[in-house]
Amino acid sequence: MKKFLLVILILSTDLHAMTLDVNFAKLLQVPKAVIGDKPSAGKRVVVTPEEYRGTEVYHTIYLPDNWQRAGEKLPIIFEYTGNYYPKSGSSGEVKDAALGYGLSAGKFIWVSLPYIDKNHRQNALNWWGDIEATVSYAKHHVPKIIEQFNGDPDNVFLCGFSRGAIGVNFVGLHDDEISSYWSGFITHDHFDGVRLWEKPWGAPLTKYRKEALQRLKRVGTRPYLVSQNGPNKETENYLRQTGISLNNFTFSYINTPQILGPFPNQYAKSAHTDVWLNVASPYRVRTWNWINQRVKATVLKLN
Repeated sequence: MKKFLLVILILSTDLHAMTLDVNFAKLLQVPKAVIGDKPSAGKRVVVTPEEYRGTEVYHTIYLPDNWQRAGEKLPIIFEYTGNYYPKSGSSGEVKDAALGYGLSAGKFIWVSLPYIDKNHRQNALNWWGDIEATVSYAKHHVPKIIEQFNGDPDNVFLCGFSRGAIGVNFVGLHDDEISSYWSGFITHDHFDGVRLWEKPWGAPLTKYRKEALQRLKRVGTRPYLVSQNGPNKETENYLRQTGISLNNFTFSYINTPQILGPFPNQYAKSAHTDVWLNVASPYRVRTWNWINQRVKATVLKLN
């Protein structure tokens, strides 16, 4: 009986630490990335790895206030950013990412990963840069970050907005090795394989979709949240005609103007934005419930 009660107590503590408070109604403030500081609880810092010393290549890492409690491993979210697109307010910069913080309410470890420019001297602000270098960066640093900062290897989510939403699959499911890192996936606005892109990687559409399907198959049975601003069901319709099972997929349609108001406003320039989770709304509640259910399911399974 004592052993049973101890397990329940530990499980309760773990779930409390990981659970997002869906009743939290305050505005989230995404922390600014600081250059020169070392990672520590409550900070978001810029990190240039040793192999890129002397360049402007970097990722950012945020450690929540409750980081490094004794014996506690926290869920971790990795993110890919959108393109440089001034019309929507997207800078394309790693330091300006926001989706991962909103998804985790600042309670998880959060890392924004770079796309490596073709000159290997800076981050690419548009599309993939050197795709092999971009994938290699993630392969090298994702496992190291999880281990170094006590991330929970059974709760590793990959998310992305716009370009990053495509990148979740295009980069994150590039091959079997990198695909194996993730416990779940979250995209917002766009999806790999849905539409034609006049780029070497996204055209012609038939070839692109054939390649995208191979990446999509690597998802397997892992949970996938496909989030989209507005009622456009183009991505859902595309996925339903691929023939893969969608039992592990959740489709969520977000009314961004309802959340943030008429655009432009104090939060964003347009409805195509990654900051909608900063403001309390039924859509945020729904998204946090999805995350809570996935994290809870993993913890219960492990215990």
